Amino acid sequence: MKILVINGPNINFLGIREKGIYGTEDYDALVSRLEEKARREGHELEVFQSNHEGDVIDRIQQAYGDGTEGIIINPGAWTHYSYAVRDALASVEMPKIEVHISNVHKREEFRHVSVTAPVCTGQVVGLGLRGYELAMDFLTGR
Repeated sequence: MKILVINGPNINFLGIREKGIYGTEDYDALVSRLEEKARREGHELEVFQSNHEGDVIDRIQQAYGDGTEGIIINPGAWTHYSYAVRDALASVEMPKIEVHISNVHKREEFRHVSVTAPVCTGQVVGLGLRGYELAMDFLTGR
C-alpha cells in the first residue's frame, strides 16, 4: 500500500517543544519508526512536513493522482480552523486518518473542535507517537 503521512506546523519540533505534552522523541525518530514499520510490512511510505498551509494543501491535492492509497495527517493547529486543509482532504477519495499526539480533548477549549476530522475516516488522539503506527495498521488492514 502507498501511504502518505502529512505533518503540519511545529511537528518538526518534536523533542524540542513542550516535552511534557509531546514527549522527548524527535521528529527524525518518528520518521524512522514509520519508515521501518512500512519497510517491514512491505508498504511504500512518504512522510511530508510543512509549516506552510499551502504546501500541505498542494501535497494533499497531489495525492489524488500519484497513487497514494491512504493518508495519515496531523494537521497541528490547522485542525481547529483551517477550512482550506479540510476542503483539500474532502477532495481526495481515499481513507484518511487524523492523528494527534496529545489528547486534545484534555487540553485548551479551542483544541476540542476539529474542522478536519469530519472529512477523515477516523481519528487517533492521545496515544503519543504510537498513534501514527495505529493509524497505519488501520489503513493496511492489520
